[in-house]
Amino acid sequence: MRVFSALTLLTVACATASVASVGFAAPCKGSAQNAVTRSHRSQVVQHAVVHERVVASHDVRQVAYAEVPKDIVDTAVGAGTFKTLAAALGAAELVATLKGDGPFTVFAPTDEAFAKLPAGTVENLLKPENKEKLKEILLLHVVPGNVYAADVVKLTEAKTAGGKVVRVSTEGGVKVGTATGLANVVKTDIKAKNGVIHVIDAVILP
Repeated sequence: MRVFSALTLLTVACATASVASVGFAAPCKGSAQNAVTRSHRSQVVQHAVVHERVVASHDVRQVAYAEVPKDIVDTAVGAGTFKTLAAALGAAELVATLKGDGPFTVFAPTDEAFAKLPAGTVENLLKPENKEKLKEILLLHVVPGNVYAADVVKLTEAKTAGGKVVRVSTEGGVKVGTATGLANVVKTDIKAKNGVIHVIDAVILP
């Protein structure tokens, strides 16, 4: 009877300690079930901590990725107003060039600028047999190096990536082009990771 009473008291004491304590109190000696419970709780907490760290790390990676600037081509495509230019760069096989290290300064004609050309001009230039002519025109819009607005206004001309020279005028606003015609610079200093874009309202022609 005394042995039975001692075991009963030990069991009640263990149960009371488990209910009274929300934390991880040391288990009563001889209680295997309490030890297992403690181990299980520890695993749950450890899992929660690991999960929290993984989520936090994931958030940091997402933010870091979002802050990485795009290259000139992706920046132009993302703007949504240079679809014709993007198609022309693809047809002229200049996409890889303008996604390269650079840096490049691009005078980018908008879709409206291309629409000002005589009817059928763009469609004709996009044909495979006119690739070299299209490439020559597009390279008139590309100047090696980073040439920001503050630099453009100091220039009277600039040598392009195709080896030609374009004129720069600051009379009545900043303009760039050739003897064939000048395009107005309507937006400046759009930064990309491999250069800078200036938006123009007409296509520069040889």
